[in-house]
Amino acid sequence: EPCSGCRGRRERSKQGTVKRRLALAALLYLLFMTGELVGGYVANSLAIMTDALHMLTDLSGIILTLLALWLSAKSPTKRFTFGFHRLEVLSAIISVLLVYILMAFLLYEAIQRTIHMDYEINGDIMLITAAVGVAVNLIMGFLLNQSGHLHSHSHSHSHVPQLNSPTTAPSSSHGHSSLAVRAAFVHALGDLVQSIGVLVAAYIIRFKPEYKIADPICTYVFSILVVFTTVRIVRDTGVIILEGVPRHLNVDRIKEDLMKIEDVYSIEDLNVWSLTAGKTAAIVHLQLVPGSSSKWEEVQSKARQLLLNTFGMYKCSVQLQSYKQEMSKTCASCHSSSA
Repeated sequence: EPCSGCRGRRERSKQGTVKRRLALAALLYLLFMTGELVGGYVANSLAIMTDALHMLTDLSGIILTLLALWLSAKSPTKRFTFGFHRLEVLSAIISVLLVYILMAFLLYEAIQRTIHMDYEINGDIMLITAAVGVAVNLIMGFLLNQSGHLHSHSHSHSHVPQLNSPTTAPSSSHGHSSLAVRAAFVHALGDLVQSIGVLVAAYIIRFKPEYKIADPICTYVFSILVVFTTVRIVRDTGVIILEGVPRHLNVDRIKEDLMKIEDVYSIEDLNVWSLTAGKTAAIVHLQLVPGSSSKWEEVQSKARQLLLNTFGMYKCSVQLQSYKQEMSKTCASCHSSSA
């Protein structure tokens, strides 16, 4: 079992790489967003302008992610004894909500253009700006995708939890990767798809100006993609906030493996939840078989190794008690009600 110092150094190294990549992505977003705003205004293209507005939400999401990663490294306090890990989840929620708000605005503007058709678009400027947008978003997707992998606590790229082996920790790229980095990556994918749509629309408008309806159509397609690409993030953040069991873990399997430990009589209680994505905590209350109280240290050590190494827990607490025969007890209130 690696010591806490080794785990801390590995975590700081991974987060340092993530922060550098996210900072570079934020700088690229800022530079291109400014250029896209100018290009969209000159071309009078709603698709270009709204793509720039979406990049603004992506930029704010990355800034929130960097803030969350910085705060999550802070030591726990007397008030926040678990630390600030869930600020990462909060930043992911805010980032996704910003996209939903923008999506409603884009749909309204697109509908107005579709109804009235009282606009003209400079196809040349739109085409150049859209082409640059595709290139920039490809770079963004690569940076954020690499950040997500580096922030992962698993060396496997499989999307299926490996729960069949009792000697290896279950691994799931989605289950362990940073939700906030994933949110930023999803935004980059949405930007890329929209930029490709804008590029196609710009090509059509450049050579067939009468088909300028292609400009608001890009917004309709983008809105549908946003819903499909953010549902999973919303679901995962909801599970964390409600303190549900992470998708890559099976509580029944954990109980079965704990019961296989010698001198364990029963599992009185087991709670598993996530502090944030990739940081799972567990509390288990075990009852020892009769006459094995002297072996409690050995049982506790085996249970901790199982939870930390096999199931990849970030924190765990193992409580032990001697065997006690359950007896049916009733209080005075129950006696009086049954009388």
